[in-house]
Amino acid sequence: MDKLMRLNTALNHLVWGKYMIFLLLFCGFWLFIRTGFLPLRHGILIMKKTIGSLFHKDEKKGITPFQAVSTALAGTLGVGSVIGVTTAITLGGPGAILWMCVSAFFGMMSKYGEVVLAIHYRNHSDEGYLGGPMTTLENGMHSKVLGVIFALLCIFASFGIGNVTPANTIAATIQTYIHVPPLIIGMILALGIGMILIGKSKGIMKFNEIIVPFVSVLYLGACIYLIILHADQLGHVFEIVLKDAFDLSSVSGGIGGFLTSRAIHYGISRGVFSNEAGMGSSPISHASVDDANAVEQGFWGIFEVFFDTMVVCVLTALVVLSSGLLSDGMDGAALTIACFEQGFGKAGGIIFAFSIIAFAIPSILGWYYYASECIRYLFTSKWVIHIYNGIFLILLVQGCCMQLSNVWEIADTLNGCMAIPNLISLLFLTETVVKLTKEYLKEIRSD
Repeated sequence: MDKLMRLNTALNHLVWGKYMIFLLLFCGFWLFIRTGFLPLRHGILIMKKTIGSLFHKDEKKGITPFQAVSTALAGTLGVGSVIGVTTAITLGGPGAILWMCVSAFFGMMSKYGEVVLAIHYRNHSDEGYLGGPMTTLENGMHSKVLGVIFALLCIFASFGIGNVTPANTIAATIQTYIHVPPLIIGMILALGIGMILIGKSKGIMKFNEIIVPFVSVLYLGACIYLIILHADQLGHVFEIVLKDAFDLSSVSGGIGGFLTSRAIHYGISRGVFSNEAGMGSSPISHASVDDANAVEQGFWGIFEVFFDTMVVCVLTALVVLSSGLLSDGMDGAALTIACFEQGFGKAGGIIFAFSIIAFAIPSILGWYYYASECIRYLFTSKWVIHIYNGIFLILLVQGCCMQLSNVWEIADTLNGCMAIPNLISLLFLTETVVKLTKEYLKEIRSD
């Protein structure tokens, strides 16, 4: 295990070094410039085509845009947006939150580009649409090799970010209130997930469409109450965030030192872990939407990053930083539970426990869906998915029983590896994104 962690640390420093951080920021910045500052100039149109569209009756019988974005959000909310925030703060300092927001601002455009390309270059068969960075790399860049590499990395990543990590979070949260052996929790979790998987992709998406909006409203409402409760601390919170975000005294000067600062490293890496902008995972669910318009579905990608980081992550950070509990030595779920109990009493911990479990289960399902689509891309034989299902459910049980002090670092490494082929496609196919965007906006103006 020690050798594995040393290898992971070396690889993590490589994939999350200053060049990777620069590449992530540059891809989003470049698309932001090349599309004419799309989120700023057309913010009203984006809201109209995303949230505004929910108020119109949808006659689609297949997978809908909202089901797709619910599944994409399911893969990010909860473990990434709640637990990931507290680890970013404890490891990277309060300033990491500012860099999460910076990465998210440009990440909105990375996600937009990913989704547009996933729709434009997706495949269609009797089983429905199949798309994501793997088809973008194959059909857009004519590189089957890079498509296969991305698909394999996504499958392996699903065992970490989409399986062991949320399973362990669920077990740890339940054990805070009920003394149940983790093995029992894991077996019940695996049984429940297995039953949902019987419904396959549409069953997963319908489940996520119901649970994600409900739990989001409950969690955000509780966060807003706790922030109001400590409103007198907000001035101090913003002060320490800004001060820590630009504290580069511990690193060498210049651009190299700036990009390797502790706050920036954990802010951007945890930000990507949370909203998945640049990773290429969530476009896989967007690509499954029937009769989707590439640009309009891309707008959902922008909304997804905004909601995940600018809303959920920021509110979680404000709850933690205004509570005064950061110096008590807690981390992860324990720290956030303590914040909720401080404001709501014992009931607060229960509210948080319910929210994190309700977020984590859709997260598991979302990542299962990503991996299953990658398996469908790589293999024609049905037995492969059955083998994957067995491994996936066994790891769910095992994840509940493991001590996961190093899992976040392994998950970060896998995320970084996934991002590399995806970012290559974004850079090389920028002109395609720009062309489709201009055509869409021209068509909208002529209507």
